[in-house]
Amino acid sequence: MSDIVRRDPRKAWIARNRLHPQHREVLAELGQSAGQGAASEWMGPAGIVRRNPHAVGFMGPNGIKRIDRSGVQQGAGGGAAAKSAAQSKPLVEIESPAFLVAVVPDMAGGRLSGHDRDLLGLARQLADADPNARGAVLAVVFGGYNREGGGELKEHGFGEAGVDRLLTLDDPRFDGFAPEARLGALLAVEEAWTPRHWLVPDSKLGGADLGRRLAARLGERPATGVWQLEPDATAELGWQCTARGAAATLDIQRPLPRITLALEECAEPVDDNRHAAEALSLPQELPSPISRIEDLGQVPVDPAGVALAEAEFILSAGNGIRDWDGYHTAAEVLGATEGASRVAVDDGFMPRDRQVGATGTWVTARVYVAVGISGAIQHLQGIQTCDKVVAINMDPGCDMIKRADLAVIGDSAEVLASLVTMVKQQREEKRDAA
Repeated sequence: MSDIVRRDPRKAWIARNRLHPQHREVLAELGQSAGQGAASEWMGPAGIVRRNPHAVGFMGPNGIKRIDRSGVQQGAGGGAAAKSAAQSKPLVEIESPAFLVAVVPDMAGGRLSGHDRDLLGLARQLADADPNARGAVLAVVFGGYNREGGGELKEHGFGEAGVDRLLTLDDPRFDGFAPEARLGALLAVEEAWTPRHWLVPDSKLGGADLGRRLAARLGERPATGVWQLEPDATAELGWQCTARGAAATLDIQRPLPRITLALEECAEPVDDNRHAAEALSLPQELPSPISRIEDLGQVPVDPAGVALAEAEFILSAGNGIRDWDGYHTAAEVLGATEGASRVAVDDGFMPRDRQVGATGTWVTARVYVAVGISGAIQHLQGIQTCDKVVAINMDPGCDMIKRADLAVIGDSAEVLASLVTMVKQQREEKRDAA
C-alpha cells in the first residue's frame, strides 16, 4: 500500500464552489475525514490545511471577520440547512437583565430588513458594554402590519438577530398608517419597563416619523442620522454618537441620548450567536386612542416609479435578454418594478438607478424574478433578503439557478411571452365572470 493520500478532485472542487448544492455537505465530510470536525477547513493533498475563505465567521488575513452576504450559506430561502446552522450557534440567555435597550424595527414586508438587523447590532453594543451589568435587547414588533394586503409577520429569526425579549403587538388598530396608535403602545412599554435606550431606524418606512413622535411625547432631544457609536472617555459607561447633519455634509458628535434614530450600517449585525428572544406581554391592556388620522388605504402607484429598495415585486433583466420590448411589456402587464444586472446597465439597456446588487441597490422584494441573469456574487449579495427568488435562464448550472427557489430553464423571450398571455387570459376570464 502506498502512503500517498488519495483525494477526490471533484469533492475538492465542490468544497471551493460555495454555490454548489452539495457545498456544505462536502465541506462537512472533508472536515470529518481530516479528524477536525470543522466544515470550514480540511486537509489538502500536500498535508496543508485548506481553509474556506467564505465560511461564516472565518477570520481574514487582516483580522477582519468574513461575513457571507450572498444569502446562500445563510439560507435566505429558509431551508433546513439554514435552520440547522442557526441552531448550532451558541445560545445566550440573560435571565435578569440590569436594563433594557428597546428597538422598534420597521419590519418591511413582515421581516427584519438589513437596516433593522444593523440596529439590533447597535443595541447589542449598548446592552453588552458592561459585563458586570448586562442589559437585554427588547424588540417591539407590530405584527399586523398590513392585513388588507394579506401581510403577516414572517420573521422567525429574532434570536439570531440578537433579540433577548420580544414584544409582538398584533392588533387591527396598528394596521396601515397608524402613528398615534403605535405611539400609545410605545408609551405603554415606557411605563412598564422604562428602557435605558430607545433605538429606531431613521428611515422613511415609518421609523423616522415614529421615533420623532416618541421623543416629543417623552420630552427628549433625540439624535437623528446616527451612524456610529463609541465609548465616551469623559463619562463612566457613557457613549458618544456621531450623526450626519447639514444635508449629510457634516458629522456631528454629541453624548448619546435616550432616543436614537440610526441610519443603515450603524453597526455590524449579530452573526456569531443566537439569543433567547423570550416572548413578553404588556402587564395591562392598551387604551383605545382617539385617533385624528384616518388611513384611507393604499393608493395605486406606477411600479416604474417605485424605488428598488421599496419594491415588493421586481422583474430584473440581465445579459440574457434579447427582446427588450417584450421585457418592458411583461413588467407592465405583471405590475412589477423593473430591475437590472450590472451588465445590462453597462450596455445601456437600463438606467443606473435600476441596477441591483452590492454595487447597485440592495433589495428586499417579496418576489424577485431574475430573467437572463447568471448570478454574479455581487448580484446575489443584493438579493439575499428577498423572500422568493425565481430564475429564468438557459443555463441550468448558473449560480442564479442554484440560488433560486423556483427555476425555469428556457428562452427568456418565450417564457415571458407565455406568462403575459396567461396573465391576460386570466384577467379576461375574471372580467367575463364579473
